[in-house]
Amino acid sequence: MLEIGKTHSLVVLKHVDFGVYLGQNIDDLCQEEILLPERYLPEDKAAWEIGARLTIFLYLDSEDRPIATTIIPAAEVGQCAYLPVVEKSEFGSFLDWGLMKDLLAPFKEQRVPMDVGRSYVVYLYLDVTGRIAASSLLSRHLNEQNEGDFKAQQEVELLIASRSDLGYKAVINGSHLGLIHNNEITRPIKIGDKVTGYIGELRQDMRINLTLQKVGPGMRDELTEIIVAYLETNGGQSSLTDKSSPEDINAAFHVSKSNYKKAIGKLYKSRRITLEGGLIKLKRA
Repeated sequence: MLEIGKTHSLVVLKHVDFGVYLGQNIDDLCQEEILLPERYLPEDKAAWEIGARLTIFLYLDSEDRPIATTIIPAAEVGQCAYLPVVEKSEFGSFLDWGLMKDLLAPFKEQRVPMDVGRSYVVYLYLDVTGRIAASSLLSRHLNEQNEGDFKAQQEVELLIASRSDLGYKAVINGSHLGLIHNNEITRPIKIGDKVTGYIGELRQDMRINLTLQKVGPGMRDELTEIIVAYLETNGGQSSLTDKSSPEDINAAFHVSKSNYKKAIGKLYKSRRITLEGGLIKLKRA
């Protein structure tokens, strides 16, 4: 069955004056036929001969009839995208997603008021009438719990979605929502960025913590040796402790405060450093 808001590979069934009709199978006489208007036909006529296959996006026209386009929008139903608001109306805000017909984000689906000229990360869904719509209430549509879907230190693709006092919320692999805490921000990021990240330590409440760098046992060993070398070149001591700001730690070592604290803890437990008077001191043999 053809789904509204999804891309499909369909076969050209017949030509008409205003375009072509598409279907799933050239031999099925009872199948649903979808119009691809003439303005969307490829320039190469061979590409839309009877029996040729075209990749199209299926949506509803202004009269809510299924219609095809060869223009593939920024996202399809079930996906997230960072889209600009181009117009507001009594129904909500309209977003530019790459098609002639703009995408509506109803007021009830807006986490904050969505203003013209600004962009927002939204999730695409089908409303109760079957129309494609957008929502910036990502937690309403995405899973915020790790129910065995991810393991610690797993590499994931992130879409930075929103900012709070705790850090940045991010869409994980298009299906989940997690948090990059402020002390895990090791490089400049902003809403709308697509970055590679990693699943943090697993939590009992199954909420998902994220990091921007992978630090396993091997990499942590490397970080401890970098810290020791830093101490040796600075007279055997440093004022960068676990109380220092994430910014100062990142400037010196290009790691998060959380990972720095773990490396410092390992050095302390192995008695390679001491913590005295607000300083880290290298323990001499």
